[in-house]
Amino acid sequence: MNAAETQPIREYVGIIWIEDKPGVRLRVLARSLDEARTGVVEEYGDSHVISIWREEDASKAR
Repeated sequence: MNAAETQPIREYVGIIWIEDKPGVRLRVLARSLDEARTGVVEEYGDSHVISIWREEDASKAR
């Protein structure tokens, strides 16, 4: 088992903008941000603007 497989599955949220249409909100279950982004790209293609984050991480102080 590699390190990515031992990470818990978490919820990521985001928005994808396809062409000139309004943004579509996303919810993705993944082990990492990279895995979440890969899943979105596989579903919608890679020529779109994508913003993905974990709500828990976004609310932490920096």
